[in-house]
Amino acid sequence: MLSENKTIEEKSVNTIRTLAIDAIQKANSGHPGIVMGCAPLAYLLYKKIMKHNPADPAWINRDRFILSAGHGSMLLYGILHLCGYDISMDDIKNFRQWGSITPGHPESGLTPGIETTTGPLGQGFANAVGMAIAEKNMGSRYNSEEYKIFNHNIYCLASEGDLMEGVSHEAASLAGHFGLDNLIVFFDSNNITIDGDLSFTMSEDVKKRFEAYKWNVAQVDDINDMEALEKAVLSAKENAGKPTLIIMKTMIGFGSPNKGGKSSSHGSPLGVDEVEATKKNLSWNTKESFFIPDDVREHLLAAKEKGAAYQASWEKLYKKWSEEFPEKAKELKNIISGDKDFSFMDQFPRFNDYSKSIATRSASGKIIEFIADYYPEFIGGSADLAASNKVKISDSGAFSSGDYSGRNIYFGIREHAMGSIANGISLYNNCRAFCATFLVFSDYMRPAIRIAAMTGLNPVYIFTHDSIGLGEDGPTHQPIEQISQLRSLPGMTVIRPADANETILAWKAALANNEGPTALMLSRQNLPVIDRNKYAPAEGLLNGAYILYEPGEEPKHLIISSGAEIDISLQAAETLSAEGVPTRVVNMASMEIFEKQPQEYKDKVIPPGLSSRLIVEAGLKCGWEKYIGCSGEAVTIDTFGASAPKEVLFEKFGFTAENLVERSRKIISKKR
Repeated sequence: MLSENKTIEEKSVNTIRTLAIDAIQKANSGHPGIVMGCAPLAYLLYKKIMKHNPADPAWINRDRFILSAGHGSMLLYGILHLCGYDISMDDIKNFRQWGSITPGHPESGLTPGIETTTGPLGQGFANAVGMAIAEKNMGSRYNSEEYKIFNHNIYCLASEGDLMEGVSHEAASLAGHFGLDNLIVFFDSNNITIDGDLSFTMSEDVKKRFEAYKWNVAQVDDINDMEALEKAVLSAKENAGKPTLIIMKTMIGFGSPNKGGKSSSHGSPLGVDEVEATKKNLSWNTKESFFIPDDVREHLLAAKEKGAAYQASWEKLYKKWSEEFPEKAKELKNIISGDKDFSFMDQFPRFNDYSKSIATRSASGKIIEFIADYYPEFIGGSADLAASNKVKISDSGAFSSGDYSGRNIYFGIREHAMGSIANGISLYNNCRAFCATFLVFSDYMRPAIRIAAMTGLNPVYIFTHDSIGLGEDGPTHQPIEQISQLRSLPGMTVIRPADANETILAWKAALANNEGPTALMLSRQNLPVIDRNKYAPAEGLLNGAYILYEPGEEPKHLIISSGAEIDISLQAAETLSAEGVPTRVVNMASMEIFEKQPQEYKDKVIPPGLSSRLIVEAGLKCGWEKYIGCSGEAVTIDTFGASAPKEVLFEKFGFTAENLVERSRKIISKKR
């Protein structure tokens, strides 16, 4: 039985530990070490420190806790269950099982109380920075001197692995630069990684590193010293002008007689005998699995009453604020509801001078300015390429430590952190993040993009310089495989508009997409504004693909293209049609949107019986195979680019109307 000498705090902490080791042992899979080491922190935050309401996990002024070391998911599931969140004991017992809401790593939107999807180390750290940015921005715009509508902290638990990952360096640097004093990160310093002792791989002075980033740094020599830990957190909350890192000295696998302090407790169940030995060592009940003492349950369930009181007090404040600032209250209510009407995009003036050529990145820049006027939660920026990406909101200042109300975020040359921070912003009270860089540098963002697609987050990625059309900068800057890679991500929507008017519709589609991220592929070079008196309306883009040019008779050949290559495709189709080969041009602006259309529409645009086809895109052929068919061919690029003027590159790589005509003739002659 339990020792009667244990305090309720110790019993609560050990309940978190034993729930974890029992769940992991039952699943025969999981990471007990971090839970056993960091259980005191979970108890302290959820019981004493954080403002949270188990009955309303989405309350907008709650404190957020991010488990960047997502492998320790049972730490979260255990404390959330004990505090009364809608996570049952059956859910705990079904840890890591098919259909459960307690997966191996935390997943946002699946489990009540989970703020973000974590597991790839460093991502949660940067998500927390994004949430801290969003809280500062919203607070500076909606709080008044008397009414602090947004007034909470972002807490994050990071492991040594999190701090090794490069994304944490980028994100920590930016957080310190912005002075995000609403951010408190706990560093689980246990000197162990999977491969063994930390000395194998890491010898830096973390304290000095974060001080150099302009963080406040504190240290707790033993995480089990609850008084010292609480004092450090309360001090951090009072700290102004800097984020805080609290270095916590912990023992991985604390309580395990044979695996405590060893890497063997990191990623494997303790084993039946060691579970029993650990419980005995903790003066715990060794006979009953998933045991929760009655006084512990009562003690921690008090979080429900406390949380309800927090929220009720805030709601009174919110009501008074709403009465005093009705316009702001209406605006904020629309943001929080998430119900958006994007018909305002129809008011954006069309580009009707068909004699002009406009880069789609430039058209996008004008549209962003327009969107910002109607969409107050729209916030973002570029990785030191704002002038090239055309993403600056002129009517807003820069987000900075001196003015958190600015909606232009200067991320610096930190693409990975930018993507992960955008995810954090997107997770915060329906804020809408956008971020931008050259398409080729989307590679640096890939882990964050993957998490966004997996989680169903909706940042808008603005990827300019989308092909060899950027010219002389050469193959290091010319994207070849990136479009195909992004299209391959489940949940990702890629849109490659062909002209300025399609760019308007691309933005409308991106804003309306609440099921995942959208990537806009935009040109550096000027593209002709397509004459919509001669060709089909740009609204066809909203169907993903549409018939842009139809010959005067039933088509016998099909050219399917996208983006910047549409112009030469139109020229080629008109030449072929004049030669007696009626040729249709299909603008495949977005495969993902097109594939969601009814089969009848898809067959109308790309007739199954029309096998004479030519695919045209300045990138990999990969992904186009389903549209090429068994008899078609492709003018694509399966090598890296080169340094030369864009006109030379397009000619050398075959992206000329003349080459498309010649390739089409060969396909047609084979069919005959």
